[in-house]
Amino acid sequence: MKKQLILASTSKYRQELLHRLAVPFTALAPLIDEEKEKDPSLAPRALAEKLAFLKAQSLKGPGKIVIGGDQLVSFEGRIIGKAHTTERAVEQLLSMQGKTHELVTAICIFDGDKVLPYTDITRMHMKKLSREQIERYVSLDNPIDCAGSYKIEKHGIMLFDKIESEDFTAIQGLPLIALSKLLENCDPL
Repeated sequence: MKKQLILASTSKYRQELLHRLAVPFTALAPLIDEEKEKDPSLAPRALAEKLAFLKAQSLKGPGKIVIGGDQLVSFEGRIIGKAHTTERAVEQLLSMQGKTHELVTAICIFDGDKVLPYTDITRMHMKKLSREQIERYVSLDNPIDCAGSYKIEKHGIMLFDKIESEDFTAIQGLPLIALSKLLENCDPL
């Protein structure tokens, strides 16, 4: 019997990416309170991995392969989350301009009781930018719902002079190269 593939996410970005693998799936909200699970004592990578694990675990069950994911920006030892406002997006980008940050993208797959984790670390080198350039960018993409306040798949690419990544799709929230390899280790879909 084929298993049902579940994406434990309501992110439209992750859903769009998973469609690229041409496998049928259902997207469901994970059954965790993400804010309560955010442990400030954890390093950024450990926190992203914990949240990806908990999201996938919350929906696991017989006949299911569940993918959980989490992404965050690690900058100068702290986590930069979603801005939620235009003003905060501008301030986040101003603080990171001319510097390098890491984009941590963790996924975790539950295939029954089998757990398959993966974490991608992408180094993002941001150009030196003026407030005017940043404000112009924010008005173009309105990236208030994105960690780090940029949408690389839209105009955000113009903010960077170098990106070091093994999988460009990880930047958008779901590392498809690694995910497709991990799914090969699961029971048939």
